[in-house]
Amino acid sequence: MGQCGITSSKTVLVFLNLIFWAAAGILCYVGAYVFITYDDYDHFFEDVYTLIPAVVIIAVGTLLFIIGLIGCCATIRESRCGLATFVIILLLVFITEVVVVVLGYVYRAKVESEVDRRIQKVYKTYNGTSPDAASRAIDYVQRQLHCCGIHNYSDWENTDWFKEAKNQSVPLSCCRTSASTCNGSLAHPADLYSEGCEALVVKKLQDIMMYVIWAALTFAAIQLLGMLCACIVLCRRSRDPAYELLITGGTYT
Repeated sequence: MGQCGITSSKTVLVFLNLIFWAAAGILCYVGAYVFITYDDYDHFFEDVYTLIPAVVIIAVGTLLFIIGLIGCCATIRESRCGLATFVIILLLVFITEVVVVVLGYVYRAKVESEVDRRIQKVYKTYNGTSPDAASRAIDYVQRQLHCCGIHNYSDWENTDWFKEAKNQSVPLSCCRTSASTCNGSLAHPADLYSEGCEALVVKKLQDIMMYVIWAALTFAAIQLLGMLCACIVLCRRSRDPAYELLITGGTYT
C-alpha cells in the first residue's frame, strides 16, 4: 500500500514537471505579448514600471524550464538532495509569482489615470499631413479598436490639426470599415466610429495586465501541487522502510 502511494506521488510529480516545461513556454509568451502590446500603446502610457510584471514573468518562465529539468532528474534518481532543492526553488518561484500578482493589480489600477493624463497630449500633437510617431499611434489605435477621438469623434474639433485643416473632417482612421466611401467628413457621422478611444485603450491595457495576473495565479497553483507531491515523496523516503527497500532493491528479512 505504501509503495502504491509513493509510486502515485512520483507519477504525479513527473507529470507536473512536464507541465512546468509547458508553463515555461506559456509564461514567456504572455510576457512577450505584454512587451509587444506595450510598444503599440506606449504613447498613451509612459510608466515603464508597468513592464515589471512582464519582465518577472519571463524570468519565471525561464526558471520553470530549469525547475522541470531538476525535478525530473531528482524524481527519477530518487535524490533526496535534488528533491529538496526542487522544493526550495519552487517555493521561491511561488513567492515571486505572488509578487507578480500584487504588482499586476497595482499597475492595473494605475492604467486609467495614466491614460487619462497622456491621451490629451497625444491628440494635441497629431499631425495628419506629416505623420510622426504620435500620429501613427493614434491612427493605429483608432483602426484597431474601432474608435474615434478621446470620448467621441467631436473631440477632434478641439485639436490644432482640425483647426488648421479647415475641412470639417476627422482622420480617415475614424472611418468604419464598412463605409467604403468615407472621407472623414463630420457631415456623415454614420460613417465614423462613435465610441471614444480612451475607455477602449484603458480596457485593452487592463485586460493585458489581467492575462499576466491569471497566468501567474494558475501556475502558482500548479507549483503548490508540485511542492506537495515532492514533500510527500521526501517524507516517505525518510520514514517508510518499504520505500528504502524499493530504492535499494533489497527485500524484507
